[in-house]
Amino acid sequence: MDVAKAVKEVKAGKIDFKVDKAGIIHAVIGKASFDAAKLSENAHEILQTLVKLKPSTAKGAYIKSISISSTMSPGVQVDTRTVSVG
Repeated sequence: MDVAKAVKEVKAGKIDFKVDKAGIIHAVIGKASFDAAKLSENAHEILQTLVKLKPSTAKGAYIKSISISSTMSPGVQVDTRTVSVG
């Protein structure tokens, strides 16, 4: 409930995401008012963090599909073969 601490963590680059029982990751990459470059940068940062958090025991394709959507809109599939993380 410490607002000052929360703002400081976000400005320092804290990434917050949720994982449901099916293994689907829900994360916010920005607002509709952000420009495309900022949204792309935020999405790339989340993907890098997820790859870093990959358990060493996980085998095969760790990220099977990616879909991006606004809150109340249909998702747009992202081709995982064209996403470079690293």
